[in-house]
This record gives sequence, structure tokens and C-alpha cells, in this order.
Amino acid sequence: MSVDPNAATQGFPSPRPAERPSSAARYLVPALVAAAVAVALGAYGTVHDPAGTAFNLAGFSSTGAVKSWLATVAILFAVVQFLSALMLYGRLPGPSWSGALHRWSGRAAFLVSVPVAVHCLYALGYQTYETRVFWHSLLGCFFFGVFSAKMLLLRSERLPTWLLPIVGGLVFTALTIIWLTSALWFFRTFGVTA
Repeated sequence: MSVDPNAATQGFPSPRPAERPSSAARYLVPALVAAAVAVALGAYGTVHDPAGTAFNLAGFSSTGAVKSWLATVAILFAVVQFLSALMLYGRLPGPSWSGALHRWSGRAAFLVSVPVAVHCLYALGYQTYETRVFWHSLLGCFFFGVFSAKMLLLRSERLPTWLLPIVGGLVFTALTIIWLTSALWFFRTFGVTA
């Protein structure tokens, strides 16, 4: 049996092109996910009965020291993220591999911040007993929410050129204030100890 390559094809309907989400949905879904993540973390931290401790690493004097050093590593990676973002947007000269540097420093900052957040939520919960602690709790929830939005926006096509720098700036600013209200406070109060 032979097949004629020039023969007419059967009348199957042509596949419809994939529908793109509307422009409002491209922004609304990440915003709703960000809000859901932030509210869920805050709600869990509020209703969870704090355990007092979640982990400790050998070689550190306390869980506060562990958290402070991990947060410091995270903020150092975040500074690399910020500088590499400036390179990507042409604000600073940079090597051809600045995109890879940006992605990997962001991944490292996030991975290092997760055990700190888990400890904060599980061991301490969402606290409001003083201004510093309130802002730390609030911005900790906000950080993971806006980070989630940024990750979703990265997959969107045809975003305005200003959107990712603003969302990335919110992530960086939140992490910086979190570090100032926790690790820097710890180092100033208890000394730079391990």
C-alpha cells in the first residue's frame, strides 16, 4: 500500500491556538497568589502555638545565632542579586554571565532564607509585642508573598519593562528590612557570635 503525499487530508478541524490569558489575569493571578501566600503564612504564624525552637546547628551558640548568620548569607546573596540586576538592565557594566549570576544568587538567597523562615514561623510565630518584631513578622510574610508573585511574573510574556524591577525591588527591600530587624538587631544586642 502506498500513500500519496499530495493527496488531500481529511477534514479534521485544525487545532485552536493556545489561548493567552488576558492582560488583567497576567497581573491579577500573581497578585492573588502573593496575597494568599502572605496571608496563609501570617495566619499560620498567628494560630500556631510557638514551639520555642525548630533547629540548631552544631558549632553555633544558639538558634538566634544560626538564624542571624543564615539571614546574613541570604542578604549577601541578595546584594549580588541587586548588583547583577543592575548589570542586566544596563545600569552597571557586567560580564556576559550576569544573567546566570542573577538567577543563581537568587536561588541561593531563597534557599538560605527558607530554614530561617521555617524556624521563625514554627518556633516563634507571628508576633506583635513590639514595633521591631511586628515589622519583622509582617515583612517576613510579605517577602514570601511578593517572591511568589515575582516567580510567576517571570513566566509571563510581554510584561511592561518596569514591572519586574519594581517587584524585584520589593523583594530586596523586604529582605533588607527583615535582616535589619532580626540579624543586625541580634548582632548589636548579643554580639557577633557564632
